[in-house]
Amino acid sequence: MNRRLFCQFPLVAAALLGEANAMQQPAKGFKVESRKDRFNEELLLMGGQFDCKVSSKDTGGELCIYDTFRREKGGPALHMHYRQDEWFFVMQGEFVVKVGNDLLELKAGDSAFAPRQVPHTFAKTSDGEARMLILFQPAGSIEEFFKAMVDLGPTIPSGREQALKTLFRIHGMKLLGPPLQV
Repeated sequence: MNRRLFCQFPLVAAALLGEANAMQQPAKGFKVESRKDRFNEELLLMGGQFDCKVSSKDTGGELCIYDTFRREKGGPALHMHYRQDEWFFVMQGEFVVKVGNDLLELKAGDSAFAPRQVPHTFAKTSDGEARMLILFQPAGSIEEFFKAMVDLGPTIPSGREQALKTLFRIHGMKLLGPPLQV
């Protein structure tokens, strides 16, 4: 293969993969009602309800958005994503988000960004119900991860650290420590 063709190959491959992803996306918009999941699934995990609003199936794997409702204080374990950015937008209640060494206090209307490969976690800190949108970009296998977490139970399972570490690793993340104490 000559050098010119060799240099052009990645560009052509990327274009073809982009077209394949575009073909998997829906041809029109859609509505997901309040307090409903995109696929009418019930995901109760890590002390909250996770309703998928935009699926990786809708975006060719580029984006996934969950609307989360939390009644109990707390949140997920400290972790990081190898290839995903995560964005948090508080719609109701108050949360604390840890990104790297920074502890960010969020209330309704505030948002926080956790870049890929940076340790992060969050916890609900207010009384009553709280609500937060969580966006993953690219989507990766986050939906499959959440479904597998449901099989472990609605709270973070104690005594199952190795199973959790394996689950995180399979889905492109690393479990780094316990949840925030609130």
